[in-house]
Formats: sequence, C-alpha cells, structure tokens
Amino acid sequence: MNECFRKKKPMLSEKQYKIEDITKTLESLYPETPIPLDHTNPFTLLIAVLLSAQCTDARVNTVTPKLFALANTPYEMIKLSVDEIRAIIRPCGLSPRKSKAIHELSGILIAKHKGEVPESFEFLEELPGVGHKTASVVMAQSFGVPAFPVDTHIHRLAYRWKLSSGKNVEQTEKDLKRLFPKELWNKLHLQIIFYGREYCPARGHAPLTCPICSKYGRKILFK
Repeated sequence: MNECFRKKKPMLSEKQYKIEDITKTLESLYPETPIPLDHTNPFTLLIAVLLSAQCTDARVNTVTPKLFALANTPYEMIKLSVDEIRAIIRPCGLSPRKSKAIHELSGILIAKHKGEVPESFEFLEELPGVGHKTASVVMAQSFGVPAFPVDTHIHRLAYRWKLSSGKNVEQTEKDLKRLFPKELWNKLHLQIIFYGREYCPARGHAPLTCPICSKYGRKILFK
C-alpha cells in the first residue's frame, strides 16, 4: 500500500504516555506478583486480609499458621471460642474486634453460603469486619474478578504521581479504574504495593532517585 494512504498511529496524549510509561516501569520491575498474604483457600485469604487491617502483611504471616492449623474452614473456625481466636491473633492488633468478626462471619458463611466464601462484592461486604477493600482483595486474588483494592501504599502513590487528588481512597479507586485498563487491575494493584514498599515509602522517600516520582511526582515532593 502506498505510504501516503497508510493510517498513521495516533499520537498519545501526555496523560496516555504517562500511564503507559508507569505501567511499563512497574511491569519491568515486578513481572511476577505473588500474593503477599499466605493462604490456602478463599476462606484463609479472607481471614488474612481481615487481620491485615492496621497490621503488616509480614506480621499477619507469622500469626496465621497457628490459627489455620486449628481452623482453615468456617466449620472449624466456629468451633473455636472468640477468646481462643483472640489469643492467637493478638499480635496483629485490634484483636477484640477482629476475633469477634472472624467468629461471626464463620457462622454467617455456614448459615447463608454453605460454608463457602461468596464470589460477590455485595455478600462479602455484608460480613462482619469486611469492607470494600477486603472484599476487593478476595474477589481479585481468589476469584480473578477485576478489582482495584486501594491500600495506604496505593493511595499515597496515586497522589504522588498525580493520578488522583488524594481526597480519599474511594476517589483514588475510581480514578485508577478510569485511567488503567481493566485487564491490568489485579496485577497492577500488587505491583504498585511492591513499588511503594521498595522505592516510594511514606518516610525516607528520595524522589530524585525514585524511578517514577523523578519523572511524574508532584512538585511538593521536591521541596
């Protein structure tokens, strides 16, 4: 075909180029995205994510082996008392609230869902101790449903990279879902978490050497 009649590839806008560049950078750094929380089934992942509220994944992974050795299904968990659960999960913090939620949601899963973790945002968010972020993690990592769980790392980086206003996590989730292709969400949210831990921490951040902030970071980072 004559060169004159070939369709020219459309030029990327500045925002599109930025999104592609960030995506490529994260993919080059983290081609593999292992799930940070140790688990063996959707139920143990649900419990691990619940425990990770205001607690590091590393600490959760030191606590859950003992808990899951006793109970890795709702039917086994409901046989433990709230006090027994609380004693095991105490190092994760907020143990009175979390132990009660774990015991109650186990009963609900048995009564309403035949002991299975439901593949539904609506039903998951009805469970005690399970908010939208926890439900999103379970839907993405257990069932492969596209979701964009926003934790503190993702919220911080989206603001630093001028992808969101930083108003709240709900707005950050909406903005990221609008900017990035749906088929990337499940892997991308883990890549951003890993990047935040390694290159873009809340404290001790060096924006000039941060591969993404050095190019796209807010001016306030460099003051």
